[in-house]
Amino acid sequence: MRELPAFLSRPRDAIDSIARRSPARLTLIVFSGVIVAVTGLLLLPISTADGTVPPFVDALFTATSAVCVTGLVTVDTAAYWSSFGHVVIMGGIMVGGLGVMTLASILGLAVSRRIGLTQRLLAASETRTAALGEVGNLVRAVIVASLTLTGALAVVFIPRFVALGLTIPQALWQGWFMAVSTFNNAGFVILPGGIGGHVGDWWMSLPIIVGTFVGGIGFPVILSVATHWREPRRWSLHAKLTITTSVALWLLGTVLIGWFEWTNPATLGSLPIGDRIIGSMTAGMTPRSSGIDTVGVPEMREATWFLQDALMFIGGGSASTAGGIKVGTFAVMTLAIVAEARGDRDIEAFGRRLSSSVVRLAIAVSFIGATFVGLAALALLVITDLHLDVILFEVISAFATCGLSTGATALLPDSAKYVLVVLMFAGRTGTMTLAAALALRNRRRVIRFPEERPIIG
Repeated sequence: MRELPAFLSRPRDAIDSIARRSPARLTLIVFSGVIVAVTGLLLLPISTADGTVPPFVDALFTATSAVCVTGLVTVDTAAYWSSFGHVVIMGGIMVGGLGVMTLASILGLAVSRRIGLTQRLLAASETRTAALGEVGNLVRAVIVASLTLTGALAVVFIPRFVALGLTIPQALWQGWFMAVSTFNNAGFVILPGGIGGHVGDWWMSLPIIVGTFVGGIGFPVILSVATHWREPRRWSLHAKLTITTSVALWLLGTVLIGWFEWTNPATLGSLPIGDRIIGSMTAGMTPRSSGIDTVGVPEMREATWFLQDALMFIGGGSASTAGGIKVGTFAVMTLAIVAEARGDRDIEAFGRRLSSSVVRLAIAVSFIGATFVGLAALALLVITDLHLDVILFEVISAFATCGLSTGATALLPDSAKYVLVVLMFAGRTGTMTLAAALALRNRRRVIRFPEERPIIG
């Protein structure tokens, strides 16, 4: 194969070099650059419906929310932004969603390159998976998988919009935008009147549930399942943990939200039983990160808000479009607690033993994520006069890049909006870079201190 000319190969070599030496820096540079570009485009008069220049804070907030695939908004997306603005937002979502999956996988690739040959062979033997390919092949695989799955969702959405009375061009546009937003767990909706009137619409809700789940499990899981789809026993441990924990959390959320809201006339209480069921199923899935609200969060009971806080904080799978501390982190910590309660020496799952370093990493990611949320909530308590339950919901939604809202985000002062902008960026890039940075640290010590157990509890 002929080599590329030097001037064409330099950008690729530069990206690969940064990915090898400083993957965290690559993540921050890419996301910051895309957010700046999208903000600049949204500041153009052509981006708004009335042709005026939007306030900088609203353009920055919307750009960050789109690129970080969050879905929180300070203005009505459908009414405030023009068609050009919607295209810019959709572009930010697609680049952000692909960037999340690609960069997270590159971080994993960079970590694996720092592991010794013996450790890599042992890891491959234990997980029964091959190492990810080079950066170029990895990027192509992520793009192909994402566009294919997004296209499949669009094929389902478009006929539904035609059935709702939209013209063919309108249905094509709305269907594609909804597919992009759903698969990337972005939460943006440009359908006039929103999605709230479709709480009992199975044709609309089922693709949202499936798209949110698939987009939220992550590229490594999709790759593992696609490679061994006939032999689930050969799926990687990560895929098994992610899928089983995600399904369990969805079922738990569906049952509890249905229970809490079954008699609430403002949400599910006034609907037929079939509509209540599908509404509960959708509401149980969307807190995982997609944030597409069909039931109506502002009218939900506080018990439901608290449950959604927990689901949003956990989030979705690693190297996915979802946010939160990640399902794998939650699964590892749960397995560690169960092993400790049973008195087991090892932490085991699906016939595999988890190393203690994985548990330490899960604890670190969870604690630092909780610290982000706590500091942001404290800042908003000082800046605003909102109650803690409302602030906590908005803050966790921003950190987990979920997008569900009690309606308070649009009413926040500019200083509070900037706090959420920082939190969305930290929630999207922080967990990836943190996990990679901690995994890359491996201090070798010749001398070890004597072991002693402090009193716990």
